[in-house]
Amino acid sequence: MKILKAGDRGFKRYLFDLERRWTQEGSRLEEEVHSILKRVREEGDRALVHYSRIFDGLRVPIDHLKVEAAEIREAYRKVSREFLKTLEVAAGRIERFHQPRNSPAVTYRERGIRLSEWIRPLERVGIYVPGGKAAYPSTVLMAAIPARAAGVEEILMTTPPQRDGIHPAVLVAADLAGVDRIYKVGGIQAIGALAYGTESIQKVDKIVGPGNRYVAMAKKLVYGAVDIDMVAGPSEIVIVSDGETPAAFIAADLISQAEHDEMALAILITISEKFAERVRQELKDQLSSLKRKKIARKSLDQRGAILVVEGMDEAVELVNRIAPEHLELSVSSPLALARKVRHAGAIFLGPYTPEAIGDYLAGPNHILPTAGTARFSSPLGVSDFMKRTNLIYFSRKALMGFEKDVKGFTECEGLEGHYRAVQARMKTPTDSESKR
Repeated sequence: MKILKAGDRGFKRYLFDLERRWTQEGSRLEEEVHSILKRVREEGDRALVHYSRIFDGLRVPIDHLKVEAAEIREAYRKVSREFLKTLEVAAGRIERFHQPRNSPAVTYRERGIRLSEWIRPLERVGIYVPGGKAAYPSTVLMAAIPARAAGVEEILMTTPPQRDGIHPAVLVAADLAGVDRIYKVGGIQAIGALAYGTESIQKVDKIVGPGNRYVAMAKKLVYGAVDIDMVAGPSEIVIVSDGETPAAFIAADLISQAEHDEMALAILITISEKFAERVRQELKDQLSSLKRKKIARKSLDQRGAILVVEGMDEAVELVNRIAPEHLELSVSSPLALARKVRHAGAIFLGPYTPEAIGDYLAGPNHILPTAGTARFSSPLGVSDFMKRTNLIYFSRKALMGFEKDVKGFTECEGLEGHYRAVQARMKTPTDSESKR
């Protein structure tokens, strides 16, 4: 893992590339994704079966796309009692954190006018759960529980088919979180099925959940047919350390993100060059015994860096430029430093709050904005599964009070018919209005 000092040409170049990490995918990738989505839209289930064979190497019959109740019951038998208890603890904590805080309606009244805003849940949402390189029951909980807390009527889940079946913990987590239907479909074709509907899978109103770059591109391309949570990029962590935390803690946390995949981004920002060297040595030592060391090492070598700066103000300035998904503040006064941070998906305070606890059991959501989008995006939450509807009521008398103002707007904008719609109501009152 390279060490870069503030002021060096390499330091500036690294930051320049980081700030531009959110780039448009190449047209070739977009073309490929678009062609698969088109086929799913036109052929439905037949396309899902075809692409499962092509991409997952499995022949999944159409009548086996949906996970049946018997498979979920079998999954409970395969999950150890100890881990089942862990899943239940996590589900409870996530549910408590995501209890709705929205008022059901906002109403404003004046004589003859009533203006309201209704906040209501989405009807049907789709959750995408990756399943290629690892099993992610935690993602199931994080995506489904806020949807259920918001009052979503139906929750559908898709996850890639596996030769030995879907991981039992994923099925159990889905059941605990209140997922209504599960389908053995992954990749671009799963996003297409959720967005457009097939014979087996109903069209949803919104798709949430992480995935690889193909899944991210597919979500981007179906936006408009459905809503999406975000176009997620690879996992990220930035750690700010004053050098007082044990180097072993910092190295372990950098690895915890680097092991996700080769494109994950892990960065340490510190004010001590000696500490930077100690962390680099710890990384070498810890990687030697890691099961996913090839993935983590490639991520750290190619994308990661240790940035040595002059002081904490410069460290915070870099954090705000990077706008990371996860930010750990492993310093003596983390809350004071956190108040200076404007852009981060989630902030972990102090040496005993590793990012890993946020992934599983803390309660706040771990589906977070990546690739610098924390500048304008938020973690997944209950509000992402709600929509607002405006209600407007005017009596004839109240409408009369705005006739001239409406006329002024319509003359300015050249939309005569708009004024006529108001003018017509000034001539003849309805029966209900004339009786008032």
